[in-house]
Amino acid sequence: MSLRKKLADSPRVQSFVAGLIERYVRRAYRKSTWLRIGFEPMEESLMAGEPVIVVLWHQRLMMSPYLFPTNLGRIFSLTSEARAGRLAGLFQTKFGFETVAMSTNRRHVAMSREILGKMREGYSIGIAADGPSGPVRVCSTVPLIWARSSGKRVFVVTFSADNVRELDTWDKMWVPRARSNGVLMCHEWTTPVPRKMTTEQEETLRLDLEASLNDLSAKADEMVGRS
Repeated sequence: MSLRKKLADSPRVQSFVAGLIERYVRRAYRKSTWLRIGFEPMEESLMAGEPVIVVLWHQRLMMSPYLFPTNLGRIFSLTSEARAGRLAGLFQTKFGFETVAMSTNRRHVAMSREILGKMREGYSIGIAADGPSGPVRVCSTVPLIWARSSGKRVFVVTFSADNVRELDTWDKMWVPRARSNGVLMCHEWTTPVPRKMTTEQEETLRLDLEASLNDLSAKADEMVGRS
């Protein structure tokens, strides 16, 4: 393994990089103007002790710490075991999130039990619908699986800003710059998810959730003049 890869995989180096990203994002948030829209239903559920499922596009992941009120409830996000996934998880933990790495080496049943166990303990779950590696804005069935298994309410969330840095990643991830005008938006996806689904029903629900995420992101972009 090359020295570069060894450094990139070093927990100490990854924690340092996650800290740099955290400080950048906190500063961008603090020094910008933000409008929050539509979070009341989610907050009411959390205040009642009911965890929720939060879904967003991977491109908008950088502002995820401000898209869930950690003062009202605990949340864990699903991440990958890949380097980028570990870094994203470290970044989110600095804002009070917890993470569960989706391992390819662990049995699906064991992972399901762990995740459902945390939700029964009162944890909400955060999911990048097209993560961790795309295709861009193609919703996976993962949110549907957990909505079906847990019966919890599903909320789609997003952010947009008039001044963002676009990273050279597979999804052109956005990072807001300081002195931006931005919006944080939340909307409940209320389409019922049955316990048992045919392949056709699952695909219809997947496309419906995908459309909801796209619609919310388009509204947010329009509000800051990006459309």
